[in-house]
Amino acid sequence: MKVLALLSGLITALLALFIAPTPPTLGPWTTGDPALAERVRQAAGAKGYRGLSVAVIDDGRITHAGVGDGGGPDPRPVGPETAYELGSISKATTGMLLADLAADGLSPDTPLRELLPRVKFSDPAVGAITLAELSSHRSGLPRLRMTPMTFARSYVATLTGGDPYGAQGPQSVLDDLAAVSAQERGPVRGTVRYSNLGAAVLGLALAEHAGTDYESLLRARILTPLGMDSTVVLAPQDPLPAGHATGQDENGRPMDPWRDHGSAGAGGAVWSTSGDIAKLVKAVMDGTAPGADAATPRFTEKPDRRIGYGWFTTRHGERDITWHNGATGGFSTYAAFDRASGRGVVVMGNTSKPVQGIGLRLLGVGTPGGDEGPPVQSLAFALLFSFAGLGLLVSAFRNPTLDRLSVTGRFLWAVLFLWLAYGTGGWSFVPPLVWALGAGVLAAGAAAALTRWRAMPVSGGPLTWRSWPGPALPAVLLIAFGLATAL
Repeated sequence: MKVLALLSGLITALLALFIAPTPPTLGPWTTGDPALAERVRQAAGAKGYRGLSVAVIDDGRITHAGVGDGGGPDPRPVGPETAYELGSISKATTGMLLADLAADGLSPDTPLRELLPRVKFSDPAVGAITLAELSSHRSGLPRLRMTPMTFARSYVATLTGGDPYGAQGPQSVLDDLAAVSAQERGPVRGTVRYSNLGAAVLGLALAEHAGTDYESLLRARILTPLGMDSTVVLAPQDPLPAGHATGQDENGRPMDPWRDHGSAGAGGAVWSTSGDIAKLVKAVMDGTAPGADAATPRFTEKPDRRIGYGWFTTRHGERDITWHNGATGGFSTYAAFDRASGRGVVVMGNTSKPVQGIGLRLLGVGTPGGDEGPPVQSLAFALLFSFAGLGLLVSAFRNPTLDRLSVTGRFLWAVLFLWLAYGTGGWSFVPPLVWALGAGVLAAGAAAALTRWRAMPVSGGPLTWRSWPGPALPAVLLIAFGLATAL
């Protein structure tokens, strides 16, 4: 039994190496300014990024560089025209819409109920939230309205790389707003509490005020005046922009684009380029952009960080950096500037690894070598979930009273956790060999258990309905996740 288990484990571990997680790395391609490209590589570090499109603004002059590629079936070098999912940088442009409309007479203290009279608020206090409170995350609204269905969708998306929101339109966002209860609101209105729901609602409320939809308002007020022709809000059936980058997570899994166009004001379904966002940053920095006053800090979140309408300003030593970042399933973005020095930066990456650290280093804040260490959760998933089969291996050798149902249950749970480790482990920091070894441990345990299979009873006790959940539950989860991945 020991020899069979050892051979099975070794062969499986070797085969698993061919399908183990493969964290993205920056390829050799370089476009744009060579000196800037080299600085980007030094700032990014070794793993976790696939293609970075970067712009640096220095005293009004914009310099571009691209390193790596856009991924997908036909990978190409990235540059200032490569489209990326923008994510939450849209919250900054939504804040600029508020500032621009305020200059035309719309009061930032206007309550929601005046602009959205058709919404039937479950909690009347939600209707009293002002536009300024929404834009500065002081509304008390939750980050997202979490129901059992949205939680399940989000969890499945984490495992499968799918879109956690689906084609959520404006009405879905307004329905979530109407359903927010007093218990779901924050304990202290006026305290900064980051809310995607609040930013999405702000975009819809401003569009309602203007008598149009959010994309049309954004294009008329911000994009067209600044010549940002490559920035788009995609409807569910719209094709992705030509020449777009393909998103991946930090482990190299392809990620579906997010289609929640109803949340465009918060970053849903918005695509842009580093070239376009560099125009935005330059114009905000020099004060010529419509609604540029949105970047003025107005409210304090904590001693070193304040917020205006959408834009954050953080103190780094003696320097104030005004910024916003973005993160979707397979993309990370960052736009920032230091008005005092006249320097700004835009960084776009087509993996889920944050790019904020790269941007700060290019501004002279922070040190080279990649972003900080991984979340403890990612390390735990990689190191613990990979070896879930260890329990089956030990039981196969040490437990004299094994039964078939318990062995099947332990095997299926171990397979499920090995799958979880593959998708959620921190493989940019933990060698993928660890995952392959975990697969080998599971195979060794299964082989050892199979040598005793004929002698095992079906169940360790009387066969009742209580005997079946152990193997049935992981089987159902594996089937469900498999179907979700296939679809």
